[in-house]
Amino acid sequence: MLKKSIVEFCSPTLAGIKTGSIFSVKKNRKEITDEIRNLNEKLVDKGIRIIPIEKSEKNTLIYVYRPERLKKDLCKPEASCILKEKGYISENCDLCLMKLIKRLKNDSDFPHEIGLFLGYPPSDVKCFMKSPCEGVNCIGCWKAYGNCEEAKKTFAQFQKCKEAYCKAIDQGIEFESLVVKTG
Repeated sequence: MLKKSIVEFCSPTLAGIKTGSIFSVKKNRKEITDEIRNLNEKLVDKGIRIIPIEKSEKNTLIYVYRPERLKKDLCKPEASCILKEKGYISENCDLCLMKLIKRLKNDSDFPHEIGLFLGYPPSDVKCFMKSPCEGVNCIGCWKAYGNCEEAKKTFAQFQKCKEAYCKAIDQGIEFESLVVKTG
């Protein structure tokens, strides 16, 4: 069940074309800890990590990401600036991730800087944080404020990847064989 959800919601990350993905499952953290641990053992060599983030007793938020790609994304000057403004230590990817998890668990306001952890363009994350509705050029996986044509290409690429991965799983292709090794 978890593997199928990961394919459905995280296929661009599995394919190595997206930094990270996030989704919710209707299980508590305790119920899926062993399953996530087993997947992490199998996927670590392919450059993937899976982290459960408990949101309630019945649901768990799951973050699937590529650590090496995340480090590069968070070091971009505009991303680093956004993170520093929000109190992150942007030079340390692990500390940034720990702070994001803490904010997701404890803050009443949703941490919109999460877009940086999902591989969204920092300029779009910054514009969204400033004014979510003002200046939007197009909407897909995220709200794009900058280059609409480039964003549309990325949205289409992610959708095509999702369709191909879901079809492969439905045809019985082994989950682990769908994960592209990077790094």
